[in-house]
Amino acid sequence: MKRRTVLQLAAATAAISTLPGLSRAAAPAPLKELRLDYAYYSPTSLVLRRFGWLEEAFKGDGTSIKWVLSAGSNRALEYLNANSIDIGSSAGLAALLARANGNPIRAPYIFSRPEWTALVVRKDSPIRSIADLKGKKVAATKGTDPYLFLLRALKTAGLKRSDIEHVGLQHADGRAALEQGKVDAWAGLDPHMAASELEAGSRLIYRNVAFNTYGFLNVREDFLASRPAEVGKVIAAYERARAWTIANPAEAAKILAEEAKVSLPVALLQVKLRSDFSNPQPSSEHVKALLVAAPILVEESLVKPGTDLNRAITDLLDTRFAQPFIRKA
Repeated sequence: MKRRTVLQLAAATAAISTLPGLSRAAAPAPLKELRLDYAYYSPTSLVLRRFGWLEEAFKGDGTSIKWVLSAGSNRALEYLNANSIDIGSSAGLAALLARANGNPIRAPYIFSRPEWTALVVRKDSPIRSIADLKGKKVAATKGTDPYLFLLRALKTAGLKRSDIEHVGLQHADGRAALEQGKVDAWAGLDPHMAASELEAGSRLIYRNVAFNTYGFLNVREDFLASRPAEVGKVIAAYERARAWTIANPAEAAKILAEEAKVSLPVALLQVKLRSDFSNPQPSSEHVKALLVAAPILVEESLVKPGTDLNRAITDLLDTRFAQPFIRKA
């Protein structure tokens, strides 16, 4: 094992031992099974799963790792709410929506800043702008960044959700519906969006990276409170995967291509051109992004009247937990 790796593991172990509420006397019994998701919209999760680094980190504790595929933020958040997984990945605004509606999660880590969604039409579509979507069928997966991106995009053109015919489909099905002419437009998600763009000639009619609300690694609140050492190990392993992905983007794209069954050019577009892995530490940057995005949840009646979204943001984002585990550039 390289000296640098030994030192990083030692630092992570020391950091874990100082976490609030954790002492040798109070330490719980080893965890039998850790349940977490992997997702095609989170390339680092695919890297982590491919190399078995999490299994390696927990081997000494006798903890087995259970990986569950999340097809979208909505699925990851549903699994967390149902206690089917302990840790799951989603878009930031989708996580806030879930938290505001009672899903007891916290986000101690940012797995990427992606531009993973845009508004997409077929190559031969007469639609050229958001305004042209009025009265049209638009596919989007509710409870995900693409759906919330769609609502925010419509607002920029003075349109509301009621001005379009929303067709609720999971991301891959949305792509198929678009290319088959069953819908007029689609709020896409990579790698499906990149595949449609490169392989079917689909056009992105509206892009706005500021409306893409980061990739949040969410943890069930009770699990974070009772198992901080285990969460720390997961973040340390994610950091290993993040560093490897930054150093080896072409190889990371190859893993994505194999897992998601997309072409290498599609995977390269997602990993190299539409994903920023540089800032994993939750901070005021991410709080601000959610504060700017949150009003759409009220305007579209996606949360109960009177919901304190500022409090929900504070409750969701943990800006301190991951600091001991973040690798310095």
